[in-house]
Amino acid sequence: MRTSAKKFTVLAQKKDTQGAEAALKDMIKKIDAAAGKGVIKKNAAARKKSRMQRYYNSIKAAQ
Repeated sequence: MRTSAKKFTVLAQKKDTQGAEAALKDMIKKIDAAAGKGVIKKNAAARKKSRMQRYYNSIKAAQ
């Protein structure tokens, strides 16, 4: 989960929207899996997904 989040942030900082979108989808899947297994709480998972989605939207809007 942490690795996928890091990959997303690196791609987003490089302004690679294609790669960042794919990394975001992968990260969301991994966060959902972790929440389903009880590794993290569901509200924490929702918060992480929301923050990353807002970050992606801001990068995409800046273009």
